[in-house]
Amino acid sequence: MFEKFKVYKTDFAGRELAIETGKMAQLANGECLVRYGETVVHVAVAASAKPRDGVDFFPLSVDFEEKLYSVGKIPGSYLKREGRPSEKAILTSRVIDRPIRPLFPKDMRNDVSVVCTVMAVDHDCAPEIAAMVGTSIALSISDIPWNGPISGVSVGYVDGEYVINPTSEQRKVSKMAVTVASTDSKIAMIEAGADIVSDEVMYNGIMAGHKANQEIIEFIKGIQKEIGKTKFEYPSNEPDEEMLNAVKEFATEDVKLALDTDDKTVRDERLKPIYEKVHEKFDEIYPDAESKIDECMYKTQKYIVRRWLLDEQKRVDGRQMDEMRPLAAEVDLLPRVHGSGMFTRGQTQVLTVATLGPVSDCQMLDGIDEQDSKRYIHQYNFPSYSVGETKPSRGPGRREIGHGALAERALVPVIPSVEEFPYAYRLVSEVLSSNGSTSQASICGSTLALMAAGVPIKAPVAGISCGLITEGERWMTMVDIQGLEDFFGDMDFKVAGTHEGITAIQMDLKIDGLTPAMVKEALLKTHKARDYIIDEIILKAIPEPRKQLSKYAPKMLSTLIPVEKIREVIGAGGKVIQKICAECNVKVDVEEDGHVFVSGIDAENCSRAMTIIDTIVNDPEPGAIYNGKVTRIMDFGAFVEIAPGKEGLVHISRLDVKRTEKVTDVVNVGDEVMVKVLEIDERGRLNLSRRDALIEVEGLTPENEISDAPSHRVQHNGDRRRDNRRDDRQDDRPRASNGFIANTNKPHN
Repeated sequence: MFEKFKVYKTDFAGRELAIETGKMAQLANGECLVRYGETVVHVAVAASAKPRDGVDFFPLSVDFEEKLYSVGKIPGSYLKREGRPSEKAILTSRVIDRPIRPLFPKDMRNDVSVVCTVMAVDHDCAPEIAAMVGTSIALSISDIPWNGPISGVSVGYVDGEYVINPTSEQRKVSKMAVTVASTDSKIAMIEAGADIVSDEVMYNGIMAGHKANQEIIEFIKGIQKEIGKTKFEYPSNEPDEEMLNAVKEFATEDVKLALDTDDKTVRDERLKPIYEKVHEKFDEIYPDAESKIDECMYKTQKYIVRRWLLDEQKRVDGRQMDEMRPLAAEVDLLPRVHGSGMFTRGQTQVLTVATLGPVSDCQMLDGIDEQDSKRYIHQYNFPSYSVGETKPSRGPGRREIGHGALAERALVPVIPSVEEFPYAYRLVSEVLSSNGSTSQASICGSTLALMAAGVPIKAPVAGISCGLITEGERWMTMVDIQGLEDFFGDMDFKVAGTHEGITAIQMDLKIDGLTPAMVKEALLKTHKARDYIIDEIILKAIPEPRKQLSKYAPKMLSTLIPVEKIREVIGAGGKVIQKICAECNVKVDVEEDGHVFVSGIDAENCSRAMTIIDTIVNDPEPGAIYNGKVTRIMDFGAFVEIAPGKEGLVHISRLDVKRTEKVTDVVNVGDEVMVKVLEIDERGRLNLSRRDALIEVEGLTPENEISDAPSHRVQHNGDRRRDNRRDDRQDDRPRASNGFIANTNKPHN
């Protein structure tokens, strides 16, 4: 039945890669089932028979579909089925799209669809890599015109060694996570996140990935040679040479004058009447060819800009090749928010707002990978007014999600650990004006916002882009590209990092790839540029993170308690923790590993709650002084609760500095009183004294004398019995002057 069924196998970074084709999805233009370890991804590619009318771009769609059955999960939604793609799925789709798109014919307008369905996941064998390799194979053996193949690998850096396609355990300790896609001669795509690594380490890692790709490319070429289909022919959307030359000759000088400005608005206004003149002249000469006349105008502008750059070393705004646009940075633009920063680069302007929250506010993730939450969330918004257009807001698209993820990846390495700064973070970058490099401006604005919010980041991060123009063997790069240079150029090489090293890279290409020399030069130029931005712009706006948080930001305390004490802190049915939250007006989060986080607007309330928790966890010691609440009145004294579940007796003789005839003459149920722990008897019961606390703390003079020996504990049926089990750990933490156990984690205020 499956006469065309074939299986091809090779070794891929020490694990078997098996490609099956000819059995599934036989109506697609090309398909394959990729088995990498126990990861299984099916890839199918299809193309429309006719070009899409009225489009001036190649309509390619790439979908990476995560199926939760692949990891043995049932979707958590009401419908119990996969809905919108996750952020991870969208980002993976973009990573696959970027290296394959430039290899399609630029004049083709037939719709092409790539669908990668993740069917089983082995976390040691990344499905993203399997999908990229599968896409390359499916396109190579299909009849769809495509100048591949490519291959993609993931590169880690573990203990000073580069690791190709690292395992799950290796990824946890790797200093970087770099995805490299290659053709048989060039580097086609780079997507990187790193824990502040040097340019040299990053470059060598990229080269290691490029080398590893060559083996898989040869493997794919063998498959293509054996079963590859003949590529179909398509109607070209290219204008004929006569039309292009006529439009270029007619409009070149006017276009040159229009483009020669640093103001995007002025440029657009200048171009409008030129387009009208061109159509007025050529619409009659070339009827029914309006779109091709517009294509001629696009090519004319592209020709002029590239000639300026390559031949005259001239940029449209008059800058030198390594010169950045005017830069500006501000903080504290918005009242009441926790932190805000605005970064301006020429006509590109981004405002980022930082919000701090308790760790429990971290984002929960429901995907196929091992990460189930994240405490740093970065979102990027790109409204239509930022480019002077009108369009209804429909929520974030793939571009917005991609740029937000890039900024997030750039800043996560400098965020303090949860032990150092126990907060969750949400940063929102609002693009106010766009003329190129908004993603990198959002990184700079986010550094400003975090520092203004008082987040003790390890180092400021800046982002910058590098462009490229190529012509045959000639090529040149320029730093800080604006919109026009991005539009007509060949590359947008975005690099973010600190003085010390790189934290993120994203490379977009319009050509088939980069040589190693191009990559090295881009890394060098972006490093110099980001050092300048950090020193001359960011640190001059705010030299260091604020020492205090905004008064509107929650104050946080954290501690680590023994796991066996968690039940006591939470209490039966959550009664204890609910009582703490209500009395102190705070939020308390207890994690399974014993980490406890207390958050609230008032630092004193947070400290009070933490003191209560410390008292529950650590048995009181003689001499400690507490504020407690009277819970019961007896003839012989009063019972005082110093913490939930921690109650002791104040004998009538120790209620006051003078003789007490009747307990209710001094205290009543519900009163808050200060008490000192006198002793803990052999049964674990507390003997307390209000008298001794008043003498020691308030300096009152006793009016009568009593025995210094601890008062005899009166036996009674209503007495609360304690568990005699004690925590054997020695608690040597400092104590406050009032006798409370001092919390060594100072509130972040």
